[in-house]
Amino acid sequence: MKWKEWLDKWSMTGLKINAGVLETEWQPNDPDRDAAWELYIELLTRIATQYLEPDHGDEKTTLTSIHSLFALTRETLKRHGRHCDEFTKIAIVVLNQVVRPFTAKWHKLALSGAFDNPDICLDFRQELTAIQIQLRSYTKMLADMANVEDLTELEDDNA
Repeated sequence: MKWKEWLDKWSMTGLKINAGVLETEWQPNDPDRDAAWELYIELLTRIATQYLEPDHGDEKTTLTSIHSLFALTRETLKRHGRHCDEFTKIAIVVLNQVVRPFTAKWHKLALSGAFDNPDICLDFRQELTAIQIQLRSYTKMLADMANVEDLTELEDDNA
């Protein structure tokens, strides 16, 4: 399978990836699978992918949790070394193109006290819902790469 086909499978076609990479074979190895498993578990158990009731949680804590994906991914990359190429390719792109724009925007607003305004909090929650959809797709991709059963949809969000 080519990288392009694998991204299409998970509806992640909006990511900007070099055309040469998209035409290469997608062939995860054991270090890729191990790294994917590690980050899969982190994402699966974080607010980054889990529904947040409108009257629950705290915007600043939620933002911090999503921002922590940078450190978690970096540590995973260091721990599994330079032989997890396939994992690295998708992890870096998701951090830079999905997570970074969200955290950069909301970090600056949070520093200026924006989360004291209920209307701004509502905007944050709406954007959180949008990024959660993307991060759930990423979580499913990681399960596929790790060659494990995907549990992303295990729970009913509306229960």
